[in-house]
Amino acid sequence: MKKAPLVIGWIEHVSLPELSLPNIRAKIDTGARTSALHATEITPFQKDGELWVRFVAQLHDEAPNVRVETPIYDIRHIKNTGGIPEERIVIRAALHIAGQSWPISVSLTDRSKMRFPMIVGRTALKKHNIAVHTHRTNLTAN
Repeated sequence: MKKAPLVIGWIEHVSLPELSLPNIRAKIDTGARTSALHATEITPFQKDGELWVRFVAQLHDEAPNVRVETPIYDIRHIKNTGGIPEERIVIRAALHIAGQSWPISVSLTDRSKMRFPMIVGRTALKKHNIAVHTHRTNLTAN
């Protein structure tokens, strides 16, 4: 018998614990392929012969800045909200939601003019038996 899907709202609080980023207010956006995280001061650098990135994440106006360093997973062209492709650094991190956790790809971009510091795209949800309730928010406890 197949397990019932986990139903989440179109807005949820998620965490990226490996990056020390808890309680991120995220839009669950099945219209977006790739997940994106608000980041500023995005600076690639070399560490032990590998490409890494350092950036600053601020999850909301009252939150302190969090400085993050992590390996670069990829650099790719991703369409912004206006449909214009832009080159972005992509990292890998464990997404934690509703007591579950799995690795996802996350592009880094300045989302300061956006309503949510993070969007979780459909690729991050694929193969995890998740359904998104389009009229409800915060259905999970992170």
